Amino acid sequence: MGWTVAPADAVYLDNAATTPVRPEVVDAMVQAMTGRFGNPSSRHRLGQQAREAVEFARRQVADLLGAEPEEIVFTSGATEANQAALWGAAMALRRQGRHVVASAVEHPSVLEPLEALHRQGFEVSWVPPQPDGVVPVERVLQAVRPDTILVSLMLVNNETGARMPVAELARALRARPSRPLLHSDLVQAAGRIPVDVQALGVDLASVSAHKLHGPKGVGALYVRRGVRLEPWLRGGGQERGLRSGTENVPGIVGFGVAARLAREELPRSTQRLALLSLRLWEGLQAAYPGARLLGPADPALRAPHILAVAFEGLRADVVANHLDQAAGVMVSVGSACASHKSRTSHVLRAMKVPESLARSAVRFSLGLLTTEAEVERAVQAARQVLAELAAFVKREPVRHGG
Repeated sequence: MGWTVAPADAVYLDNAATTPVRPEVVDAMVQAMTGRFGNPSSRHRLGQQAREAVEFARRQVADLLGAEPEEIVFTSGATEANQAALWGAAMALRRQGRHVVASAVEHPSVLEPLEALHRQGFEVSWVPPQPDGVVPVERVLQAVRPDTILVSLMLVNNETGARMPVAELARALRARPSRPLLHSDLVQAAGRIPVDVQALGVDLASVSAHKLHGPKGVGALYVRRGVRLEPWLRGGGQERGLRSGTENVPGIVGFGVAARLAREELPRSTQRLALLSLRLWEGLQAAYPGARLLGPADPALRAPHILAVAFEGLRADVVANHLDQAAGVMVSVGSACASHKSRTSHVLRAMKVPESLARSAVRFSLGLLTTEAEVERAVQAARQVLAELAAFVKREPVRHGG
C-alpha cells in the first residue's frame, strides 16, 4: 500500500493524543531490532545483549520519574499500566476492603477498569472537580473511608491540562490509619513538567512512551518498593513476575531514549512550552473574542502544553476540520481516545460546563518539538478560519481586516 505524509507546512498541535517519534529514538530502535534481536530471557550472548538493553532503558525511564529501576515494570502502554495498577491493587488488598476512590475526570483507561471492579463487587466513589477542572484534596478525603484500599488521581488532566494536588493528597493519606494506596496517571505530566514519584508520594504511577516522542505500544508502571500487586499476566515470570511475556525490546529501548532526552531538556522545555502556550492563547483570543479557556485560568495550575478552548457559537468538530483541511493545523476535539463518541466530554460534564459550550471545545496541545514558527502559523490560520466560520454562522460577508 502507499503511504501519505503530512505536508511540510502542516502544524501538528495534537501532541496530547500522540507525538512524532524523535529521530534518535528511531535510530535506537532500528539498532535494537537488527543488532540486539535476541530474547532477553535467553542465556546466550544475543539474549544477554537484549537483556542489557532492556535494563539500560529501565534505568532511563526510572531517572525521568525519580524512581529506582527495580520499581519500573514495562507494559504495552499506559492503558495496561492503569488497569494493572487498579486491578492488581484491588485483588491484592480485597480482604482489607473493597472501596476505591477516584476523580470523575480520570482518563477512560482508569474509569473503565474501575467500572469493571464495581461489577465485581467493589464500591467506587467518584470525586467531582471544581469548575476549573481541579479536584481539591478536601473532596477526595471526604470520600475516603476506613475500608478504602485505593485512591486514583491523575497529575495532569488530558483534556484541560489541569494540575491536580497529588503530593498534598499523598501527605494527607499517609496520615490516615488505613493508609490506602495512591495511584496517579502521569501520562500527560512526564516529560513536560518535573515529576518525582518520591516527592509526589505515590505508590503506583503510569506513563506512556508515545506521549513524549517515543514509540506507540510501550509504557511503564511505577510500583513503589514494598507495594504488593496481583500479577496481571502470568507465564514466564518476566517483569518481576507481574507481567509475563517476552519484552518488547525495540519499544523499550526507544522509550528509554525518549525518556532520557525529555529529562535532559526538561528545565528549558517546560519554560518554552509555557511561553508558546501563552502566545497561542493570546492569538486565539484575538482571533475570536468569544473564545473561553476551559480549565484553570492560573498558568501555575495548568500544564504548559494543553489548552482547551471553547469557541462559543461554533461547533468544535467544524472548527477542527476547517483548521486541518484549509490550513493544515491539526488539533483535536476532546480526548483522542473518546473522540469517536457522540457524547460531550465526561471531563467537561463533570466540570458542569454547559453542553452548548462543551460542544464548541477544541484541544490544542503542544509537544517538545513544537516550534515558535508553528504556533505563529496556527494563530494566523485560526484568525482566518474562525473569522470565516463566524461570518457563515451570522450569514454575513467575511471582512478581512488589515
